[in-house]
Amino acid sequence: MRDWTFQSYGPHAWLVRFGPDLSEETMRRALAVSRDLEERRPEGLREFTMGYGSVLLECADDREAAARWGQRALPGLIEAWRSLELEAAATRIVEIPVIYDGEDLGEVARRTGLEVEEVIKCHSGRDYRVWMLGFAPGFPYLGVLDELLHLPRRDSPRARIAAGSVAIAGAQTGVYPSESAGGWHILGRTVRRMFDPERADPFLLRPGDLVRFVPVEVDDV
Repeated sequence: MRDWTFQSYGPHAWLVRFGPDLSEETMRRALAVSRDLEERRPEGLREFTMGYGSVLLECADDREAAARWGQRALPGLIEAWRSLELEAAATRIVEIPVIYDGEDLGEVARRTGLEVEEVIKCHSGRDYRVWMLGFAPGFPYLGVLDELLHLPRRDSPRARIAAGSVAIAGAQTGVYPSESAGGWHILGRTVRRMFDPERADPFLLRPGDLVRFVPVEVDDV
């Protein structure tokens, strides 16, 4: 907790980081603080956004009032948050069937020095925490990926990636909820919809959930 920091983030906002690196602990602390803010909204706070092991706090008043809030109220809040219990293990585990036939599967195998079957086993062999949703409605940032599969984003992003594409980049994996541009390496695809505005809850996943990718064949879908 000595690594917690906070800094001004524009004229009306403050960014609180719960550690220098993305990890299970920093994520659980961000979850704990976010849920505390949902239950007890501090005076002067307009809204908050959970990020990668961090929380962005936006003040309701003008620049000078926001600066005073950050100097006077925020340090006390942070001290209170230090005593919060970490979020417990995820209560939901969501299984996502994946057909591993992505156009980058062979390239990922070549660049990592693995066989295609090993790439699939590495990717599907662990559960992933939903760090946050962003980029597009329902896009889940999931971690942490096996180090054997860590690759930077593609040098040339694709202009069109199909909805349901399961992909990796850096230490993360994710699922494209809709057709869009993107620069991640595509390993496969799923028929599960990450975002459906017609559902009572449009989002399949929530921050803090655990995701388990299950390899399936085309005939099993």
